This record gives sequence, C-alpha cells and structure tokens, in this order.
Amino acid sequence: MGRTDPDDRRQTDDAMNRDPDQRPHRSEGVRDDLTAASDPSLVLALARFQQEALGEVYRRHAGAVFGLAKRVLSDQAKAEEVVQEVFLRLWNHPERFDPERGSLRSFLLAQAHSRSVDVLRSDSSRRRREERDAREAAESGYDLDRAVWDLALAEHVRSAMERLHPGERAAVELAYFGGRTYREVAAELGEPEGTVKSRIRNGLKRLRVELVSSGVTVGDV
Repeated sequence: MGRTDPDDRRQTDDAMNRDPDQRPHRSEGVRDDLTAASDPSLVLALARFQQEALGEVYRRHAGAVFGLAKRVLSDQAKAEEVVQEVFLRLWNHPERFDPERGSLRSFLLAQAHSRSVDVLRSDSSRRRREERDAREAAESGYDLDRAVWDLALAEHVRSAMERLHPGERAAVELAYFGGRTYREVAAELGEPEGTVKSRIRNGLKRLRVELVSSGVTVGDV
C-alpha cells in the first residue's frame, strides 16, 4: 500500500524467495504473535509499517465493516469499495484511532457508516443533477422550438401586413402592435372612430386570409 517503505518491501520479497525450510519458524512466529495481539497492538504495528498487522485487522473486522456498508448502500460493489477505503485509511492514518475512545471495531464501523452515507449523498446529488439537467434540456428544447416557431410566425405576419391597404395596416399596427384603443388610434390617425373600427376589422380579416394561405392556422377573428 501507499506507506510501504521500498527497502521493507524488498526485504519481504527476499524472505518469501528463500528456501521454504528457512522461512517457517519466523513467519509462523510473526503470524502467531499477530493473531494473539490486541487491536491496539495491531494498530501500533501498522504505524510501524507492518503489513501483516493490516491483514490481521482485516481478518478480524472486514466482515462487520462490509455488513454495515452493505446494509446502508444495498449494493455489494459499492460496499466492497467502502471496505477498501476504510482499511486504506487505517493503513495511511493509524494515529487517528484512539483506544481510549472505543474499540477498533467501533472505530472502523463508524468510518464505514460515515463513508457509506457520503456515497449515498453523492449518488442522490448525482441523480438530482441528472434529473435537473434532463429537465432543463427538455425545457430548453421546448423553448427553442417555440422560438423558431415565433420567428417563422413573425415573418409570416410581417409579409401578410405588407399586403394590407395602407389605412388598414396603420390602424392594425397601432391597435394590436402599439396597444392603443380604438379612440386613441382614431385620434392619432385623424379619422372617425367608426372608420378606424371598420379598417381594423377588415384588416384583420384580410390578415387572416393571408396567414391561412401561407399555411399558418389561426383562430377566428
């Protein structure tokens, strides 16, 4: 793992490559010592870069750590990842375990629970982000379609307006695009209000015919 000293690793490899008759006494002695060691002693051995100690800690507590992570996450692969992270943290930072505050198993389970909750929150945030992006993409697509339609419709309306008689076009522009009342249109054009109403009515009918002939469906005027 990350903290292993290269010289220690080389010595370990050399030892493993020796004649089998020369290895058993030391290996079995180390294994027996670790098996009988207390959890705090194993953590102290971890601080001294003894990988065998990590193996013994894993043997004792990995099942409980995995069980808790699996219950929280309901996902075996993610639970296995949490187990790896928990024991990697212990290897990299054995000093974080304080035997006066509780057992090693409690410490590892607390680490597993915290990491599992983080994974759940990350997954939940990711799903919410994906749902939001999908919704925004759908809404953006709708807005884009509307914008294209509005541009096309505006072009049709502009062309249809150009085909109206000048008096009708002026009255319609002031009333429907300028937001003026019949009386205000009449006052601005200097025409009787009845005449203005007639021009607007005739202009809208003609406008509708022009739009329908261009393929634009409009409601009754």
